[in-house]
Amino acid sequence: MIGDDEQGPDDYCLIDAARPPKADGPPYAECVLCREPTEYPESYKGVTLCPVCEWQEAQRTACSG
Repeated sequence: MIGDDEQGPDDYCLIDAARPPKADGPPYAECVLCREPTEYPESYKGVTLCPVCEWQEAQRTACSG
């Protein structure tokens, strides 16, 4: 059992955990960094990243402590 002062395997720092809903099919939104198709619907208003850029952004913003 994990206490209040312990971290579990899924605990890590996130600046914003909110994500757009996954699209059921095309059309897909473009990645705001590389313009590749994302997994998100084109109708989503906001920042969308493709899986590669999303992973790279997570690496850049990950907690080091």
